[in-house]
Amino acid sequence: MKRTRNVKVVATLGPASDTHETISALFQAGADVFRLNMSHGSHDEIRIKHKIIRQIEEETGSTIGILADLQGPKLRVGVFAGDSELLVEGASFRLDLDEAEGNARRVCLPHPEIFQALEPGASLLVNDGKIRLKVKECGPDFAECEVMIGGVISNRKGVNVPDVVLPLAALSEKDRADLEFVCDLGVDWLALSFVQRPEDVTEARELAKGRAALLSKIEKPSAVDRFEDILAVSDGIMVARGDLGVELPVQNVPPIQKRLVRKCRAAAKPVIVATQMLESMIESPIPTRAEVSDVATAIYEGADAVMLSAESAAGAYPVEAVRTMDNVATEVEQDPTYTQIIESSRKVDRMTVADGIVAAAREIAETANIKAICCFTQSGTTALLTARERPRVPIIALTPLVKTARRLALTWGVNCVQTGTLERFKMAVVSAARVARDEGYAGPEDMIVVTAGVPFNVEGSTNILRVAPCDERLIFNTDPE
Repeated sequence: MKRTRNVKVVATLGPASDTHETISALFQAGADVFRLNMSHGSHDEIRIKHKIIRQIEEETGSTIGILADLQGPKLRVGVFAGDSELLVEGASFRLDLDEAEGNARRVCLPHPEIFQALEPGASLLVNDGKIRLKVKECGPDFAECEVMIGGVISNRKGVNVPDVVLPLAALSEKDRADLEFVCDLGVDWLALSFVQRPEDVTEARELAKGRAALLSKIEKPSAVDRFEDILAVSDGIMVARGDLGVELPVQNVPPIQKRLVRKCRAAAKPVIVATQMLESMIESPIPTRAEVSDVATAIYEGADAVMLSAESAAGAYPVEAVRTMDNVATEVEQDPTYTQIIESSRKVDRMTVADGIVAAAREIAETANIKAICCFTQSGTTALLTARERPRVPIIALTPLVKTARRLALTWGVNCVQTGTLERFKMAVVSAARVARDEGYAGPEDMIVVTAGVPFNVEGSTNILRVAPCDERLIFNTDPE
């Protein structure tokens, strides 16, 4: 399906969106990529959703991306004798490895790795930061804390440890089993939770074995500190503002989001902005003005995609939430200020032939009356580099590999079309002209820019650019063999 916007919409599937009818409606409303949250649902339920998405893909003839989001380690306290306790500010509270039921003075924290990493002065956040503890004294099996912000603590509430890098792998045993399952199933992207260091991504890449692209979720201060190293070994990034806003002061999140988006753009790697984008639409058919502004801000920054979580997975208005995303994106991209902001932030170090080719394609497209940039790509790299330029005209990525087409569904402005294998550049130009006409991007009298690599079907070989007519007769009369 031809979209009228460049930014992509990621919609999470869940109990509110688990039927063929609803998932199809989400796609029609504007969802480009569907997120399967491995924290919820059995493998059988995930398999059914995956099958429905691929059926819709076949029915519509459109490329749809699938993102499997791994849960990551979950750090939680134990249980209380009375199910909950009230912690008073200034009181002492102990966390330890004793499995006995907790009370107002202590509770089990069954994660020895946390105690190994803690130091006096470190903070512990419970229940999404609603309770804040400060470590006064600690050892290999305990942490004596002062309650800095009190409240009710109850069974198995989550714990965040923002001040230290924990000696925990990003992949739990559940994550490893889920990774193998979804890779065999055939997802396009793997989102990695609890990433603290680049080695976490490298470990997942060894397990994935090329079956899915890797997207690192930035949700911990340590990941922000080592962002450039993590970006270098990742295929994409998610700015996961939920946990990031718990572990850092909330006022730090907007500038971090802006910096990370720009760094991803410069590296030609897709970036998703996620969490609480249209939170009120879980219960309301209309978002707040602040939420609309939040979505718009991410789009003005140049994010590749914006994401819905509970809004589309468990909310009362999943289709309306996707449609709202689509409408906001369409309106923002029609604003002249959007073009000015995007183009003023285009700061790229161009060091390769491919960099020069895609920059020239964008310059030519914006100088002459060009209707589209058509790039032939094997691995997707040429399309990613073209998208980094944020051209004013549509990008059509032509690839013989459905795997590449589906992964590119997450990338700004890229419209993917699967083609047959080509051996000659002239036929590539003809193929691009036909696609541009058939998909409604250009008419027979229009011109397109075509980029490709010669010899064909070799990754990373983009080395040729052609301004071509969409009239095939003119191509055969004027193009070299």
